[in-house]
Amino acid sequence: MIQISQRPYPTDTTQQLIDTGIAPLLARIYAARGISNVTQLDTGLKYLLPFTQLKNVQKMACLLADAIATKRKMLIVADYDADGATACAVGLRGLRLLGAQVDFIVPNRFEYGYGLTPEIVRLAAQSTPDILITVDNGIASVEGVAEANRLGIQVLVTDHHLPGDTLPDALCIVNPNQPGCDFPSKNLAGVGVIFYVLLALRAELRARGAYSEQAEPNLGKLLDLVALGTVADVVKLDENNRILVQQGLQRIRAMRACCGINALLRVASKNHAQASSYELGFVVGPRLNAAGRLEDMSLGIACLISDDVTEADKIAAQLDTLNHTRRNIEADMQQAALAALEHITPTDSCSLALFDETWHQGVIGILASRLKDLYHRPVIAFARSLNGEIKGSGRSIQALHLRDALDLVSKRHPHLLHKFGGHAMAAGLSLREENFDEFKAAFEAVAQSLLSPADLTKIIETDGQLAPSEFTLSIARSLEQQVWGQGFPQPFFEGEFIVISQRIVGEKHLKLELKLSPSSAAYDAIHFFCVDHMPANIRAVFNLAINEYNGNVNLQLILRHWKQ
Repeated sequence: MIQISQRPYPTDTTQQLIDTGIAPLLARIYAARGISNVTQLDTGLKYLLPFTQLKNVQKMACLLADAIATKRKMLIVADYDADGATACAVGLRGLRLLGAQVDFIVPNRFEYGYGLTPEIVRLAAQSTPDILITVDNGIASVEGVAEANRLGIQVLVTDHHLPGDTLPDALCIVNPNQPGCDFPSKNLAGVGVIFYVLLALRAELRARGAYSEQAEPNLGKLLDLVALGTVADVVKLDENNRILVQQGLQRIRAMRACCGINALLRVASKNHAQASSYELGFVVGPRLNAAGRLEDMSLGIACLISDDVTEADKIAAQLDTLNHTRRNIEADMQQAALAALEHITPTDSCSLALFDETWHQGVIGILASRLKDLYHRPVIAFARSLNGEIKGSGRSIQALHLRDALDLVSKRHPHLLHKFGGHAMAAGLSLREENFDEFKAAFEAVAQSLLSPADLTKIIETDGQLAPSEFTLSIARSLEQQVWGQGFPQPFFEGEFIVISQRIVGEKHLKLELKLSPSSAAYDAIHFFCVDHMPANIRAVFNLAINEYNGNVNLQLILRHWKQ
């Protein structure tokens, strides 16, 4: 069941924002998202939270500065998603700018799984590093850090995931979510954490006189990568993250991004000058993620660290091909999942757990996300792994914290889960294949204890109706320039429309002409991945967009949902 609901907004705050010169529509939108002061919209770098508030960051900066001074070998251990890849690229580029001798290794998800495992440590040891630096992983790597310590390799952990009951015995840990860290933003992505470490390291090197006779490295040139990883990891875009993303987007729009990001935009036929958080999350991010999902994320990292335009274009083309393959695999898996669900009624349960021996490990997370959106329930999809294990990837709805739910399953059934981890909206786990049915029942029991019927009703929140005078290109452009995302949602609007015409384009999209009334202006509209014939009058949820085609620039409504 789907409900359309207008997002509430405080009228007094809205008026205060209007009084500062913000347009009434934007003031209403901002007030509904918790903006009470115009300074909260300021995205200048000077408004970034200071690195000094991040626990252990200055200690880590000292350790890294010492390592640079003594020419110790560092090896970054990355994760195989877009956050991990961008964090690795930021770490490599930044540390090299600051004088470090550093390389990287990224686990192949099919051979080694996630994080700093003992197996990865032993593989890393073959290149004789003095220091391992984790990015976007490590906070749960108790056994891996222990193995590194046994081999005499120091470990510095940079991560943002929630810690377990026991922290690894690393030389230093920087993670805004570790116990005792008072950093105001708990929403930094892994790439944001390593960026903050670099800021602290540069300050430490400055204090040691490293830049008394030479210019300081400009770490701002890494913000395009920080923006990409932050958006792609779907972390909450609080004020601090919005600054990081906006600054990165400004570099991308000004054609000052790294060769890899520019190449990924080109291969997708996207104009860098109009780049927004949408392009980062739904165009560049998926192509980068395709490497880690189907092959090896070292290909994606190679794209991001390349300074050769020709090489970056070549790798971007490979990533684009992999992404098309990923889409085909995903479509087949979704068809199989929907076929399996034909015999049951998903709405009779509070959760969905699905396993198919033919499913691809690298794509189960996307499948879980699609099914979660379709049925508005927490979903975990499993694929066969090695040695009788299956691996699951889950996605959740707002009302259920997925990692905490898995923690409850683990406590109630200590024998079930071999490993699990993640955060509120996404998590991963592994268990024995023969225990799948038992896990399915245990997860459903936990979901039932945590969710109410109201939680399972999908609510589409809108920012209300638009006046006819607000259907303009200038308003659409103002909205597209803002950073929207998790926790700071893109504005959707609702309205009653007359359907003037409709036709199918590209075999799977519905192109429409809509009017607010018989005498009003007509608006171009499109409903992607929908070919259902619409009645003469509809109530629609939509957002404003700018459509550029053959040199013409027009306002377009993108329909998100409709009903009679």
